[in-house]
Amino acid sequence: MPTHKAVHVAAPGGELTIVDVETTSPPRDHVRIAVVAAGVCGTDHAFVNGGFPGLNWPITPGHEIAGTVAELGDGVEDFAVGDRVEVGWFGGNCNRCNPCRKGQFMQCERLQVPGLQYPGGYAESVVVPATALARIPDGLSFAEAAPLGCAGVTVFNGLRSTKAKAGDLVAVLGVGGLGHLGVQFARAMGFETVAIARGAGKAADAKELGAHHYVDSTSEDVAEALQRLGGAAVVLATAANSDAMAATVGGLGPQGELVIIGVTTENLPISPLDLINSGLSVTGHPSGTARDVEETMAFAVQSGVRAVIEERPLAQAAEAYAAMDAGKARYRMVLTV
Repeated sequence: MPTHKAVHVAAPGGELTIVDVETTSPPRDHVRIAVVAAGVCGTDHAFVNGGFPGLNWPITPGHEIAGTVAELGDGVEDFAVGDRVEVGWFGGNCNRCNPCRKGQFMQCERLQVPGLQYPGGYAESVVVPATALARIPDGLSFAEAAPLGCAGVTVFNGLRSTKAKAGDLVAVLGVGGLGHLGVQFARAMGFETVAIARGAGKAADAKELGAHHYVDSTSEDVAEALQRLGGAAVVLATAANSDAMAATVGGLGPQGELVIIGVTTENLPISPLDLINSGLSVTGHPSGTARDVEETMAFAVQSGVRAVIEERPLAQAAEAYAAMDAGKARYRMVLTV
């Protein structure tokens, strides 16, 4: 029986180890992907530490997967062996539940996520539902494509789902794995772009990524800074800090939107009165479907937006994960096979 290398985490909080696992053929409506690159996402911390219910140990993390179709299951007609494909957080849906029947695929009651419902992309091979596949355009390498399957589509989709128009003031809270892409996408969409982060250390990076303005939240009041600039139509909150998110609300203009994509379990300390008087809204935004990932990658090719990545071989998965987990990645770690 053929085998391939994959990362296993034996128990919550366990070490990432490389093991040999059986390479199985895909069942009906699935494909097997020969992985070329896999992004290391901040959410992988929750997987490795048992933060999601229903994990079956050992697990293989990884939900930013880029590679080629190696084998087709029965019933797969829209893809062929050799196709360049990406799988992100959206790892398949049922097409039967009420949300799916309404076209709300990200809210599928049986939504599948690589690493949770099936082994993820820290591996040489992965079997996925065909509904999860996004085609990678020729203008992107596998390593460039990988982070766009989760980080990229989340910020791109989050921004384009707002009411903001070209020329509006849009702020990105946090200049990290998500935020550094948010700044680039906001600039490319024609927004007057503000980057907000702690300390002066990210100022140069933010300007290089395309920010017109930089706000150091440790040295000035964020809301006042945004109001001096005219008030933000949108704040895209990528930093997983509820207090920092709440501190931006006073900087929103009339009918402004706080769009939250940074994941935290902390309560959000916002007064309903603050929302009502100015007609503000607070929205939680999930990732995006396979088609959303395709559109994200197409826009990245057109606009020149790219994740800033550090590549490591699969054999160094533990080191790459540790760098991400310690906040030392600049700005996305990508495993290559």
